[in-house]
Amino acid sequence: MKKLIILLFILCSQTNFSQEITGEELLNRAIKFHDPNNNWSTFSGTFYVTMETPNKSDRESKITINLPNEYFRLRAKRDSISTIYELNKSKCSTSTIGLQFKKELTEEEWKKKIEEDCKKANLYKNYYTYLYGLPMKLKDEGTIIHKKVERKKFKEKEYLVLKVTYPKEIGKDTWYFYFDPTTYAMEVYQFFKDTKESGEYILLSGLEIINGIKMPKNRAWYYNKDDGYLGTDFLSTKK
Repeated sequence: MKKLIILLFILCSQTNFSQEITGEELLNRAIKFHDPNNNWSTFSGTFYVTMETPNKSDRESKITINLPNEYFRLRAKRDSISTIYELNKSKCSTSTIGLQFKKELTEEEWKKKIEEDCKKANLYKNYYTYLYGLPMKLKDEGTIIHKKVERKKFKEKEYLVLKVTYPKEIGKDTWYFYFDPTTYAMEVYQFFKDTKESGEYILLSGLEIINGIKMPKNRAWYYNKDDGYLGTDFLSTKK
């Protein structure tokens, strides 16, 4: 009888814990798992991402991020075309390597393409620093961390789920981050646009340690609507 009471007490404590933990507490524990030494704010490093997508050649990317110096560089290559996007504080430079591509454009078209690529450079900077800075990036100003934490099943596994939104001027998507209830490792995230059938979910697997930060090694992307497969990003510290 005594053992039964103790068991019931433990089960009730675990249930109450999952109900009482707040969004901020969950985020802090997830950050402690992924960035135990608080290295993200001073991150400076280079890594490689191979993107595999159905019916397309692989895209090979070399990414350099130096947050203290506000520097970002991406060299992306697919087939014979290699493009470099570089941001040094507010200064942008970009170039496309592939002479046969340049020959197809007039001088005016080429200048316009360079301008467009500079806009893309900022987009890529935001994209890569956000995805590979998660969950630490959820501490950024403007991020709305919802207090209530849900316990949900996704792909037959139970997770603690954090809901995140942003002011309209930053972004209209609604995000959900799925954390292992024991280790607090981030294993899935998902975003929706206007409806529950819009947006995508991303399955994370493996870990790559870069500058002391545990980053998801593989990211497989799917549509929320029909589980349609979009592709997978493979992270590595070596080419």
